[in-house]
Amino acid sequence: MNNNPKVVFTVAEVSDRPYELGKIEVELFPDKAPATVENFLSLVESGFYKGLIFHRVIKGFMIQGGGMTPEFQQKPCKAIRGEFIANGYMQNDLKHTRGTLSMARTSDPDSASSQFFIMHEDAPHLDAQYAAFGRVTEGMNVVDKIASCKTGRYGFYSDVPRVCIMITDAAVVPGDEAR
Repeated sequence: MNNNPKVVFTVAEVSDRPYELGKIEVELFPDKAPATVENFLSLVESGFYKGLIFHRVIKGFMIQGGGMTPEFQQKPCKAIRGEFIANGYMQNDLKHTRGTLSMARTSDPDSASSQFFIMHEDAPHLDAQYAAFGRVTEGMNVVDKIASCKTGRYGFYSDVPRVCIMITDAAVVPGDEAR
């Protein structure tokens, strides 16, 4: 048994008749990306993710969330160093396989802040290029539901779910608070 922290997200489709899609539990790997895990846990514990949406969904690739409100306003958060090999951080050898949790970023390798993505399918071209830091342990069926939603354009954004898919809660799993 390991002492890696775990986080559970509760996800719902929010519309005229909202309903819960389910829960996604992730195990975090502080030995591979310690600053990334520390930042993520701090955001979870502060309630940062509650009410944010999955704003980018590409079936067969990934689902991305953790930074946008339902009105597509980015919730501000400070950037952290990118803990991945291409950025000179050699201890993170995690692969971007189905269920991997990783940090989203711009072309600046040190621009990750709060947005994360969960791999729907394997994407080896992302290995060593993005800071993977966890893995789904329960709830891949929820990831599959999200990945299967219809998407379109919203302003200059593409791959946006046609329905609002919201993180209604995010919490550290009790007993897994060790950092």
